[in-house]
Amino acid sequence: MQHATSQDASYVGSELELFSYAHNWKSYWQSKLAAYAFGDCLEVGGGIGANTGFFAAHCKSLTVLEPDALQAASIAKAFPAVRVLAKTIGDIDGQFDAIFYIDVLEHIEHDKAELEAAFARLGPGGVIAVLAPAYQALYSPFDKSIGHFRRYSKKTLTAIAPQNAAIKAAFYLDSAGCALSFANRWLLKQSLPTLSQIRFWDRAIIPLSRLLDVLCMRSFGKTIIVVFEKSGS
Repeated sequence: MQHATSQDASYVGSELELFSYAHNWKSYWQSKLAAYAFGDCLEVGGGIGANTGFFAAHCKSLTVLEPDALQAASIAKAFPAVRVLAKTIGDIDGQFDAIFYIDVLEHIEHDKAELEAAFARLGPGGVIAVLAPAYQALYSPFDKSIGHFRRYSKKTLTAIAPQNAAIKAAFYLDSAGCALSFANRWLLKQSLPTLSQIRFWDRAIIPLSRLLDVLCMRSFGKTIIVVFEKSGS
């Protein structure tokens, strides 16, 4: 899912299965994006299909792009009612009401061009919702090991908005998780968290972040969400 074309598009990251255990985290961010999952939807970079069920349950129809052919086949088998293509955004035609990049855009080298291509495939009033890791200062060996080109701030992500796109929403999640990320960045320097660390973060830190994020008005956090909207006219 980190490639700009569908050629040689096997995914080398090893974090997907680990983060599939983060049930509280998934419930949290999904609650913030559920309102944007409407009509004909496109999930870009489906990975192992960890989020496909959520989008399938909310959207009228769902297309999933996953350039890794083996992962695409796995998603298609698990979700037979979902259209799954082993392609990238530049390989498809069609028009969608909502397009989602969930922990995907940071894997794409030419991110602005990617969003422009996605925007061209939006219908009037459609949205692109991006969830990505926040703060370049937190860029770690873990980011590098799983193919992240960058992390984002509200400023840098909104700066690559497609031409004529409106910013529908822009906010951070997981303020408490920032402290853990800084500890890993400067102290532990792990290339990959352990399953026990994922479970601790998910079970202890995410519930705390749900409270703290409200208090800080979602002004900082380990993850950023930005929603771009296409004019309905």
